[in-house]
Amino acid sequence: MAMCVEDRISSFLDPILCHILSFLPIKEAVRTSIISTKWRYLFASISTIKFDGYSMSGLTDRNIDSFKNFVDRLLKSPDQVGLDCFRLSHEICLWNDGDHDFDISGWICAALCRGVKEIDLQLGYLEDILPAVLFTCGSLVTLKLDAVGHKFKFPSDVCLGNLKTLYFRDSFFEDLAFIECDFYNTSVINIQTPSLKRFILDFDLGGFGDLNYVVVINAPNLVYFQYSDVVAQGYTLSTMKSIEKAHISICGCDTIDSQTIATHLIQGICNVRSLRLTIDKIFRTIRLPIFHNLIEFEFLGHGFNGRETWLVEFLHCVHNLKTLILNFSVVAGTQWKVLEVPFCLSFHLKKIEISRFNTYIIEIVLYFLDNAMILEKLIITMDNLTVTRKKKTRKQLLQLVKSSKKCLKLVVIL
Repeated sequence: MAMCVEDRISSFLDPILCHILSFLPIKEAVRTSIISTKWRYLFASISTIKFDGYSMSGLTDRNIDSFKNFVDRLLKSPDQVGLDCFRLSHEICLWNDGDHDFDISGWICAALCRGVKEIDLQLGYLEDILPAVLFTCGSLVTLKLDAVGHKFKFPSDVCLGNLKTLYFRDSFFEDLAFIECDFYNTSVINIQTPSLKRFILDFDLGGFGDLNYVVVINAPNLVYFQYSDVVAQGYTLSTMKSIEKAHISICGCDTIDSQTIATHLIQGICNVRSLRLTIDKIFRTIRLPIFHNLIEFEFLGHGFNGRETWLVEFLHCVHNLKTLILNFSVVAGTQWKVLEVPFCLSFHLKKIEISRFNTYIIEIVLYFLDNAMILEKLIITMDNLTVTRKKKTRKQLLQLVKSSKKCLKLVVIL
């Protein structure tokens, strides 16, 4: 006697069946269309579409055009459901020749129109097929672009408001920037790009939650580096032998551990020639290396006592400094005369710029006039003083320069 088997799966609602089919390779999902009339078109409503080596196995010159038409209909037909994931692997490039041109850019646009959340492109080339709309898609949560050995350009305007995961793999990537980003749910920010020359990590400084991520950067040919954030859980920076300029702004150095971590970040850019540093807490300079190449240093110290002493300690690490720019309000109490004179002041420093002038700036000016032996130019900005105070202070500065008997140019910006 024949056994009657009940088809319980077919009794599920269509959305449930489509969700189940989304876990199957596209080839297997399509094969379910022969089960019954109910299943005939269910595969067209799956939320995950992946074309990899398995789904393209068995293609020949005879059926490749049919495959292309199938993909066009699957992605571009109207009244389709939203997409969770769209993935193309490099095998598709083997057939995308002059005889069989796939509309890969059109496929990507179709996926974007369906509100796709994840796009994963593992292709041998990307330069000519990435539509600009890909980089302004509000639905994308994950974007992965893999084009090893090929260079591709991005549009000037990139806005991916819901993006949480971004992955690039490209040996010719030269310029990368993350502006006002939030990485609170990230454990590691890992940048491994030997060709990278300009890199900006400008994070969201508005929030001070628990930042549990580690920053790893392997970019030995980096020329420009900009970093703004609360101190992370750790920094691993490869030796940047080519770095010319760096802008570093860090806050949250409240503990010994965070101060040590901040020091590791500064250590990673020890070959830099021009450094702009903004900090809101002191971190120990004893572990800093000698910055042999640093010739220009701009220091912005906000909201902590002892920044003047810290500055002088840091100057002991920059033997060849030629230009010093100070942008912070000097406070009373620093015993400048007892501070040990850094090597760079005696032998290399030629230009000093001081902004945010206040009453106590005279003390630091005296310190530099006494110890900067080859100083050529002193620029002071006094835009925060009253007119009367500006005139009085300017006269006082001229007298100090004259009494120092140094042949230098004094520039006072009122």
